[in-house]
Amino acid sequence: MRPFTRRAVLQGTAALGGSVLLARTPFAGTDLPILRAAPALAQLAPTGFRETPVWAYATDSFGTVPGPEIRVRAGERVRYRLQNDLPQATAVHWHGIRIENGMDGAAPLTQAPVPPGDNFDYDFIAPDPGTYWYHSHNRSSEQVARGLVGPLIVEDRDPWLGEPGAATRELVLVLDDWLLGDDAAIVEGRWDDLHAAAHGGRMGNTVTVNGAAYPEIDIRPGERVRLRIINAATDRIMPLALPDLSASVIALDGHPIAPRAVETLVLGPAQRADVVIDGPMDGEARASLLLDPGNGTWVEIAAFVHQGDPVATPSADVRPLPAWGTLPAPDLSEPQRETLLMDGGAMRGMQSARYHGETLDFRDLAANGMVWAFNGVAHGMDEPMFRADLGRTVHMQMTNRSRFPHAIHLHGHHFTIQSQSGSANTAGDVRDTVLVGADETVEIAFVADNPGVWMIHCHMLSHQKSGMMGWFDVA
Repeated sequence: MRPFTRRAVLQGTAALGGSVLLARTPFAGTDLPILRAAPALAQLAPTGFRETPVWAYATDSFGTVPGPEIRVRAGERVRYRLQNDLPQATAVHWHGIRIENGMDGAAPLTQAPVPPGDNFDYDFIAPDPGTYWYHSHNRSSEQVARGLVGPLIVEDRDPWLGEPGAATRELVLVLDDWLLGDDAAIVEGRWDDLHAAAHGGRMGNTVTVNGAAYPEIDIRPGERVRLRIINAATDRIMPLALPDLSASVIALDGHPIAPRAVETLVLGPAQRADVVIDGPMDGEARASLLLDPGNGTWVEIAAFVHQGDPVATPSADVRPLPAWGTLPAPDLSEPQRETLLMDGGAMRGMQSARYHGETLDFRDLAANGMVWAFNGVAHGMDEPMFRADLGRTVHMQMTNRSRFPHAIHLHGHHFTIQSQSGSANTAGDVRDTVLVGADETVEIAFVADNPGVWMIHCHMLSHQKSGMMGWFDVA
């Protein structure tokens, strides 16, 4: 086997705790389609390398990486029976969907993990159009890294594709990051790498787009295409660029925004962006999707190849997406004020934190696999971070006192960014995951309109596993 030296080989420097709820009884008398989680093989490395043993989702006989696209229209139901054919317990989280609490899949907070050989029925309404995804939420730093991810697309209620100024078609691009050995197998034995967890997380050396290294995507000259881009990596932040394609962002984490031109786009783990591109009428026959792996250089991870008959030049103005019309606006006159302080990690650390009710110094925390904390608590699953009355507006100030960025994700809710102290101009954006830079403060607000117990955690899954998790209660 030759080493990974082709152009885009990248250099890179959970189990949840708490009380376990009983598994929900499968719906009697139903015949749900099967979503199977099982070992499989995938051609992740470039042609000429072996296939990689992965864990994958399947709706038929063969698992794929990413998993099969699930597509419904806003307001329709998503119904699947998860069949676990893995050697570990698992669960499925439907990321970004404002969902019934018992269907959230955040094992063991909202359901018991599904044991090997067992099943669990998911049945919920997808209320909001947008780009979402599904992934394992048990031992997720390992299971997501092994391939248990897939796209979940909720189509707009009102027509958009084909309308004046809109795109004529769309492409779903699932970006992922893999740590592969010379034999193209996933590197084992580093799921508990505390050194990586105390830094940026477990980084890979191969990035794939829809499960392939360096794919070439056909696009006609002048064609306007909607890209639904999903960062499914466990830990890698992905700065992206689409030069020569007149890129405009039209949605973030599924929520529409006024179209805005972008030269570069930064997606933290779990974040999504819908981007409209125009195939050039003149010039080069190919354009690139570029990634900065963290060293200030740009590497091609996919190419758009222009071929076929040109299409009519679209309107210069990109048509906005239809508004959701389902998300309540926060009332900031007298909100419930909460704080999220992020501490820990390498090069700064923390003196102590509470862990399972006991205050431990940093050495003892590390001995228990904990190097991060929220509000002075590592792995805070024993009691809620806060409680909110149903319908109450919550204003949360998130302050990152560490040397590393964190992608903070709220389950069951979307929130509006009120302010961000760094260079990013994100105020007014509606998201379910926000990237908080080192020494940065972000203020968010949301209406706690979804009853239940909801996780809040860093979606750098190495950080989550090593302390950056908690939950809140809405009742």
